[in-house]
Amino acid sequence: QVQLVESGGGLVQAGGSLRLSCAASGRTFSGYRLAWFRQAPGKEREFVAVISWSGGSTYYADSVKGRFTISRVNAKNTVYLQMNSLKPEDTAVYYCAAGMGYLYNTRSDGYDYWGQGTQVTVSS
Repeated sequence: QVQLVESGGGLVQAGGSLRLSCAASGRTFSGYRLAWFRQAPGKEREFVAVISWSGGSTYYADSVKGRFTISRVNAKNTVYLQMNSLKPEDTAVYYCAAGMGYLYNTRSDGYDYWGQGTQVTVSS
């Protein structure tokens, strides 16, 4: 059974930092791109960042560019999201996802596996 398990969410003040982790188990994700999405209350799920299998290529939503950094350690089957300079509008449930194919796929339906999500709350 494939599992993606996120951790690292929490409550932080505006301007603060958090690092999210997503550990994959049940299979190897060789060749898969790994991404982070988020969903705020009453809003649709939105793309945040994606990283290629090798880790050599990344792509970010404009809203987080320059503040968030995605990385991965394949030996640990883990992807990370370092979030700095957090803003109240970053408040959401954050999900990691895995998919094959075109790297710059920002659509939810382009991903085959999803975690259960971790809550990030940024207070003003």
